[in-house]
Amino acid sequence: MGSSALSLILLLMSFIHAGFTQDSLKLTVTPHTDVFTGETVSLTCEIESDHSDWRYDWCKQEIDRCISESSDRYTVKGNTLTIRGAAESDQGQYWCRRWRDGEPDSVQSSSNVSLSVKDSPKSSLTVTPDSPVFTGERVTLKCVIESYRDWRRRNGLTYDWRNDWTPDWRYEFYKDSVILNTSDHYTVTRDTLTIRGSTESDEGQYWCRGQREERPQSSQSSSDSLFVVERPKPVLKVTPDQSVFRGERVTLRCDIQTENIQWTYSWFKYRYRYYPTTTTTTTTPEYSFTADYVSVSEYRCRGERSDSQRSSNFSDAVKLTVSDLKPKPELTSDPEGAALTGNTVTLTCLVNLGTGWDFYWNKHTLTSETKTETNSYRVKIDSVSDGGQYRCRAGRGTPVYYTHYSDALWVNVTESPKAVVTVRPDKHVFRGETVTLRCDIKWGGDTEWTYRWEIEGTDWYKDSADRCTKECSSSETDDQKHRNAVSWCSTQDLILSRVEDFHSGIYTCRGQNNTQCSQRSDAVTLKVSAEAQAAVRVSPQPWLTEGDSVTLICEVPGSSTGWTFSWFREDDDDEDDGLSDSSRGAGDSYTLSPAALQHTGVYTCRAERGRPAFYTHNSSTQLLWITGKWSRVSLKVSPSRSQHFSSHSLSLSCEDQRSSSGWTVRRYTDRKTEDCSKQTGSRCRIDSLSTSDTGVYWCQSESGEKHHPLNITVHNGEVILESSVDPLVEGDTLTLRCLHRSTNSSILGADFYKDGSLLQNQTTGEMNITTVSKSHEGFYYCKTQRGESPKSWISVRAASSSLLITGVVLGLLFLILILISLLLLWRFKKNKDQQGNINQTSVLNQAPPEISTLQSGSDQICDVVTEVKKDGPDPLADVTYSEITVKKKKKKKMDKDDSMAEPNNVTYSEVKVKKSKSRDINTAGPSDVIYAQIDLQDKKKTKGKGAGLHDFFIEMKSKDKQRGKSGESGDTVYSELKNNTVGGAEAADATYAQPIKKKKKKKTRV
Repeated sequence: MGSSALSLILLLMSFIHAGFTQDSLKLTVTPHTDVFTGETVSLTCEIESDHSDWRYDWCKQEIDRCISESSDRYTVKGNTLTIRGAAESDQGQYWCRRWRDGEPDSVQSSSNVSLSVKDSPKSSLTVTPDSPVFTGERVTLKCVIESYRDWRRRNGLTYDWRNDWTPDWRYEFYKDSVILNTSDHYTVTRDTLTIRGSTESDEGQYWCRGQREERPQSSQSSSDSLFVVERPKPVLKVTPDQSVFRGERVTLRCDIQTENIQWTYSWFKYRYRYYPTTTTTTTTPEYSFTADYVSVSEYRCRGERSDSQRSSNFSDAVKLTVSDLKPKPELTSDPEGAALTGNTVTLTCLVNLGTGWDFYWNKHTLTSETKTETNSYRVKIDSVSDGGQYRCRAGRGTPVYYTHYSDALWVNVTESPKAVVTVRPDKHVFRGETVTLRCDIKWGGDTEWTYRWEIEGTDWYKDSADRCTKECSSSETDDQKHRNAVSWCSTQDLILSRVEDFHSGIYTCRGQNNTQCSQRSDAVTLKVSAEAQAAVRVSPQPWLTEGDSVTLICEVPGSSTGWTFSWFREDDDDEDDGLSDSSRGAGDSYTLSPAALQHTGVYTCRAERGRPAFYTHNSSTQLLWITGKWSRVSLKVSPSRSQHFSSHSLSLSCEDQRSSSGWTVRRYTDRKTEDCSKQTGSRCRIDSLSTSDTGVYWCQSESGEKHHPLNITVHNGEVILESSVDPLVEGDTLTLRCLHRSTNSSILGADFYKDGSLLQNQTTGEMNITTVSKSHEGFYYCKTQRGESPKSWISVRAASSSLLITGVVLGLLFLILILISLLLLWRFKKNKDQQGNINQTSVLNQAPPEISTLQSGSDQICDVVTEVKKDGPDPLADVTYSEITVKKKKKKKMDKDDSMAEPNNVTYSEVKVKKSKSRDINTAGPSDVIYAQIDLQDKKKTKGKGAGLHDFFIEMKSKDKQRGKSGESGDTVYSELKNNTVGGAEAADATYAQPIKKKKKKKTRV
């Protein structure tokens, strides 16, 4: 429902209610129904009778609610409503009503009263001079109230010429909320407030209003802010400088630090104190002029406010000196001598000038100049052509005022040398080594270089040369400290002690001589690997027959520079003996040629390099085993094969042709060298094999002699290869079988391989190779559906003819006896021809001590018998030599230079009996051997050595059991017959026989 409808309803209710009551309500307004803005108005609801239990509210036609409670501008007290600070929005139609609680029919309403609200007279406050004002100034505040005529016109009232309220007003001035009255500081004269000698404390908000007796009794208030600041003092600046040259342009600038003040500027020039010679005024803070003549003057400035005659303080005086002499710079260079390509030359333009100068650089080959703000200019020397004549001059101002050019300076340029980095011991090193990097610069001059080192990622040239240290041994413990130490290093050698992983990096260097640097070296990459471990390998293989050659090779994986090598063999007491035989060890290899039985052993090597010496870890072990051609001691294995299943049993025993006592079964596994477990005399039994039992087994005497090494492999798998545990002899048959764990019998359908290549596919699980030769040596293994066997090495030895050798030796022994008898008979027969033959025989047989020659026709017989005995508890050897030479001469024309003809055919026989106990690494193992050898040689006429050698070599074995001795000994008899035709002459046939019997001393350890 609208407000008009609500009012109508309320009015009807009032009328209805008035018809049923004897009392009537009356609404009165105080002070008047016409009020002014800002006044207080009271509306009272009056009634003739007094009923204190009535409640009241006041209603206004323009609003849809009645006022019954107090608020910000309205106060309700009993039957009175008070409106404070009346505003134009308060005017309108008002009425009141009353009622009793609980009596709806008791509502009573008054008639309407119209309230009019007019605007109060306006006032305005002005401040003179404009804010901000300077301290000490007089400030005037004036309050002006609008005229009566203007007020009525503004409020829509009819002008009343009979009334003028101007004389009626009384003025009030306030600062903030405090009223101001006349005092020592303030003067209030009607509508004016004067502040004498303003200070910063006078800053604040000021306002004024008018009061009078009649209505409207008060004007509206007006306010303004006052700001008080210190009187400013300008700062006078001179550009380009306070010392200038005649003809330069000078600019003066007067800076006054204030806000919101419009200034004009006055300029004062003083030749003498206190009396300016000229005065100039500008609206801008700058004043420019040309220094036309030589003078020394002082200048000041002051600001004037455009809104009054007030001014700022004077600036301090500034002296300006105008000189007549135009300067000429001096040009210098650093370095003074020849510059190196790749560097910079710093040119300096020296001149005694003030501030504000720019510098201009000119090269004689260029038409343009280069400008810099400082008096130094860095010339980048990329090539020799960057040298030449340079000049400089200075200039400043607009337009630019230039000095004279300097004299020309010649800059010489030389090609820069390039540094070279060398690394000792190698670019690839190992943790713990000491590495020396050296920076070499090939330079013909007398330059003493300071060296700069850099690791990739560290810019040494950003550090001052003064920070470089003289100590260049980097032993830092972390990467950043190491990089700092390297970048500070200034010596030729950079020593990295006990390198670690963080020392790895890309290193470069260059030389520096004052400000000149050489070309940077090519980058060198230093790689630091984990601790060095030597590695040993064997060529051609570690399984040998005595008499073969073998070479052990030591190397450091990934590094091959600067190493020296040491060799060790593990002795029986598990200690390593250094091997120093220079004839076998050369560089990184150790050669055994020929290999003997005592060379069997476990070898390791170690490498070292540098000073102090850096040692690698010892290599892993490398086993060499050498089998004898003929040995009376053998190692028997049961089951007789080289491969065995784990958990199965194995028996090994040492068998000697003379005695099996004194022998022990020893072995070498991945763990160490040790006796075979569960030894019983010369026998060993392993009830349950494991893979740790894989290794080499052999027989060893109490004196340390090693015989018959065999390789035993224990396999966890289901398949093994059955092959001969002993080496084969050329002409034997090789039989291979593929066995399964569960059946321990051959597996049908097996593939056999040699050195990784398929040999045969057998359905019987067995393969035979008849008449084996040396070419059949290699690694053999088999494959089935159940698995693959380990690899086994099959060794093949050369064949021998024992029976033929035995017969030949017996025949030779009989022949030797006859020859010795003949020699004894012919000993005393001498003649000249026989003497010549004796000389020939002496040449052929290295001049034996005693020679007896008998001659019969064209045959010559020469006999030499020598017996050597060495006294002592253990004689070295007993030797008997016997030699017979039978020659047949043919007629031959002799040359002038030939004193005699050389023999044509020679038959040679040698018998040796030896007993040996030595344990030299180069000596064959002990044995009693009888050798007989017949050489039939037919050499044609030649000045050199003969050709066409035919030999028979026979070996016989005999036993000599000597109990109670530490080592075995043997007797050896050699017999050799030679049928020889010596080149150079067609000489006669000769027969030569020599028996030798030797006894050798005990073996010694190396």
